[in-house]
Amino acid sequence: MATPGIPPQKGGEDRTSPPETVGEDQSISELLGEVTGDLQTLFRQEVALAKAELREEAVKAGKAAGLLSGATVAGYLAVLLLSLAVMFGLAELIGLGWAALVVAVVWAIVAAVLAVVGRNRMREVSPKPERTIETLKEDAQWAKHPTR
Repeated sequence: MATPGIPPQKGGEDRTSPPETVGEDQSISELLGEVTGDLQTLFRQEVALAKAELREEAVKAGKAAGLLSGATVAGYLAVLLLSLAVMFGLAELIGLGWAALVVAVVWAIVAAVLAVVGRNRMREVSPKPERTIETLKEDAQWAKHPTR
């Protein structure tokens, strides 16, 4: 269809219609913009997930360290004060030296149990952000094969 005042080109094409490549270029640039925006959003979400996971693990580590510290202080005070009381009580039956040994063995067992529990809890702490690593692997798979 010819526009008034503008003669048609050879082959009957209208000069006022934009070439098809301009529409394709706009579509490609729009797609690239969307992909870039999506990748930025994805990256921000991955960073937020990593921060959340590391925060969770730091809280676990802090609690485990608190338990170990508490076990140490409680063990020390208990051994010191109760040992003296029990030691002098047992000294009436078996002699002061043997009483001191019995009390020390009992509190050593208590301290060992607390240390084992604290160590096991510390082993539960993972320094790696497992969920972030998994989602990054999934994102890499998707980037390689976006249609799957």
